[in-house]
Amino acid sequence: MMGEERVARRQIGRKGSMARTWLMMSSEGQRQMVEAGRQSIMRRTGLTARDLRNLDPMLSYPSTIVGRDKAMVLNLEQIKAIITAHEVLLLNSRDPSVIPFVDELHARILNHHCTAPTTDHPQEGQNGKDRSEINRDSSNNVKILPFEFVVLESCLEAVISSLENEANILELEAFPALDKLTSKISTLNLERVRHIKSRLVALTSRVQRVRDQLENLLDDDGDMAELYLTDKLAQQQFEIFSAASSINNNGDDMTANQVLQQDIVDRTHPEISLKPVEDLIDGEDYENVGGEISGTQAATVYSGVPNVQELEMLLGAYFVQIGATLNKLSALAEYVEDTEDYINITLDDKQNRILQAGVQIGTASVIVNFFVVVTGIFGMNIHIDLFEAKANSAFLETVFGCTATCIILYFLAMFWYKKRRIL
Repeated sequence: MMGEERVARRQIGRKGSMARTWLMMSSEGQRQMVEAGRQSIMRRTGLTARDLRNLDPMLSYPSTIVGRDKAMVLNLEQIKAIITAHEVLLLNSRDPSVIPFVDELHARILNHHCTAPTTDHPQEGQNGKDRSEINRDSSNNVKILPFEFVVLESCLEAVISSLENEANILELEAFPALDKLTSKISTLNLERVRHIKSRLVALTSRVQRVRDQLENLLDDDGDMAELYLTDKLAQQQFEIFSAASSINNNGDDMTANQVLQQDIVDRTHPEISLKPVEDLIDGEDYENVGGEISGTQAATVYSGVPNVQELEMLLGAYFVQIGATLNKLSALAEYVEDTEDYINITLDDKQNRILQAGVQIGTASVIVNFFVVVTGIFGMNIHIDLFEAKANSAFLETVFGCTATCIILYFLAMFWYKKRRIL
């Protein structure tokens, strides 16, 4: 038994370290399917094993949008991705529900690559303006979002639109079923409403998880600042060139160049081109220099602590949208509860009427039993003067008198019940 348990644990460990299929999509729109193990992904993105567990389809984790030093981990509904400043890795791109999102994301990345400033002139953008000016100008020019925000926005739009469509479909199915149940209470209608209610509870829980994640992000500027991967990369470059400038001021140019090149290799991400599967599995470090940049250019790209207002506006728009979906589901849940209350009231009323009818019938049975007693007495084989032929009138009077007495007793019993509020 102990040997079998050890073998099972080894198999589980091997499964956890098995290579998974990833769709790698660069900022230039290049796509490639690769298989990579956990260690390779960790070396490539700088993430930890705990971060990768958030994307494990075998484990149940809540909705996650978390930023790390070099990457962003995103787990929203069916979309599980790792986003860096230059590429995105999708875990379940072959899922039928994710395929339309992959095509839309690819189109957006291509559009962003065509719109963004070229790498040869990082300072120049539209109309000859520098990149920082394009990002800050909100009155005359369209802001060019960083690559990671383009991917994030596409993920949020796909997830929230999917949840909204499910809510609309559920709403279209729910109202007719509830109205039909209200008009006719039957087992079939009750089963339909029960199925709709279970779907409503599950969908509301999913929408609530996404909304809570967005709310947590909006409430913490530090968490939002961690999502600025491009700005953090620019900050690293700025620090490198600052250190190089200090060495240059001391007159050691050769040492400065060597330090600069080594630091860039160690600390910055490039515009990474996709590598073959074998290179990724072998764990090659893909961090290379994306081009030379002067200290002035680095200072232009990075202007200090990231201003989260841009990301806050982006997340706020989708927070409002997911909030509207949640409100729609809440209104539908209230309608379901109102219908249930109406059905319960109707059933209670019918039950009360049945009980009242039972009381009335029971009272009538008790009173009629008195008449049966009289009939039994007349049926006894004894001599009674009422059986004489000359006493026919007295017999009829006795019968009608007993009948009238039973009726009077019945109405008196009903009057007493109503007085005591039994009926």
